[in-house]
Amino acid sequence: MKTRVTDFALFGGPREFAETVLVGRPNTGDPASLYARLDAVLETGHLTSFGPMVREFEARIADLAGTAHCVATCNGTAALEVMIRTAGLTGEVIIPSMTYVATAHAVRSLGLTPVFCDLDPLTGCIDPDRVEELITPDTSGLIGVHLWGQPCDVERLEKIAEAHDLTLFFDAAHGVACSLGDTPIGGFGTAEMFSFHATKVLNTFEGGAIVTNDDRFADRARRVHNFGWGEGRMTDFVGVNAKMNEASGAMGLTSLEALPSSIAANHANYVLYSAELSGLPGVTVHQYDDRNRNNYQYVVVKVDEQVCGLPRDAVLALLHADNVLAQRYFWPCAHELEPYRTETPTALPATEHLAAQVIALPTGPRTSRDTIGRICGLIRLAARNAPEVSARWRLTNPT
Repeated sequence: MKTRVTDFALFGGPREFAETVLVGRPNTGDPASLYARLDAVLETGHLTSFGPMVREFEARIADLAGTAHCVATCNGTAALEVMIRTAGLTGEVIIPSMTYVATAHAVRSLGLTPVFCDLDPLTGCIDPDRVEELITPDTSGLIGVHLWGQPCDVERLEKIAEAHDLTLFFDAAHGVACSLGDTPIGGFGTAEMFSFHATKVLNTFEGGAIVTNDDRFADRARRVHNFGWGEGRMTDFVGVNAKMNEASGAMGLTSLEALPSSIAANHANYVLYSAELSGLPGVTVHQYDDRNRNNYQYVVVKVDEQVCGLPRDAVLALLHADNVLAQRYFWPCAHELEPYRTETPTALPATEHLAAQVIALPTGPRTSRDTIGRICGLIRLAARNAPEVSARWRLTNPT
C-alpha cells in the first residue's frame, strides 16, 4: 500500500517509537564492577589528585594509544587547553571548522586566534592543501581533527608543520581505539587528546586525556594540569586545575572492560544501517576506510537534496517527530557560531556543503536491530515520498 504523507507522525500520523531513541547513549559497562571500584575509592579516601584508579587508567590508555605517556584530564576541552599552554602557542592556530566548538573555544579562551580551514570532501577532515594557504608569520600551531574516528592526512600535516616550524596537535575526541593503518591514533604530532564524555564509546562520566611520546612535553603537561606545581611544592609557572578525579577513573576502567564489545556492537549496527539504506538515491551512509580501525561510534548518513529531492532537515524533522532524536553533526560549524562568525567571517564551501547534509543516527550496544530496521524504514519511506514530504515540510518551514 502506498504510504501517504499523513502517515508520518510529523504530519499527523502515529509515532513509530513510544520511547525516545537517542544518539550517544552512555556505554557504562558492568555496574557491579563500577560499584566495587567506587567502594574501593571511598574506602581509601583518595578521591582525587593522582589516585590509583586514575594512574591505572592512564597506563591503560597509553597502552591502547601506543604512546609513552597519558595525562588524564577532567574533560577533553581542558586537555586541549593544557596542550596549548604547554606548547606556549601564540598568535594564530589553524583548525578545521567541522568540529565541536570546543576545539575553537580552547584556542580562543587562551587569547589566541583560531583560523578556520576547509575540509577534504571525502573524509570531512582538514584539507592539507588549504592549510598551507592559511599560514602567516603569526601562525604558531595546527590542530587536525580525526573526524568520526577517521585519521587526518597525518603524513602531509606533519610535513607542513615541520616545514613551517609549527606545533602540530590532533583533536582525537572521536579517535580512541582507532588507527591509521596499523598505527593507533594517539602518537601523532607533538600530542593528541581524547574525550571521554558520557556520549563517547569510552567514557569516564566526563573526562579527557593527553597522549604523547614526547617525554619533556608530557612532564610539563602534567605540571600545567596541576596548577604548575613542580618540585618542593613550588610553582614554576601559571597552571590550571584540569585533573581527573578517582570516580571518573573508576568509570573509565569499567568502560574500558566493555570497549571491545561496544565496538563490535557499533560495527554490527553500522553494517546493518549500510545494508538497510543501500540503493536509496541521494541517501548514503558515510563509509570508513577499511585499512584503518574505527570504533564506529558514529553512523553518519548524508542526505543530498539535489539527488533525492528531500532536504536533510525534513528527514531530521520526520525522525524527531517519531521520537528518533538523530542529530546534525556538526551544524552549524564552528566558523558559523559566535564570536567567530562576527569577528572573522569566513567562507568554507566544502565544510558548509558537508555540514548541510549530515545526520548522525542512533547506535551503540543498546540500539537493537529492530530499532535500526524501523529507523531505516522511516528514512526509506521519506525518500520514496520525497516530493510530497518536501512540499509539506516547506509549508511549515518556509525559510
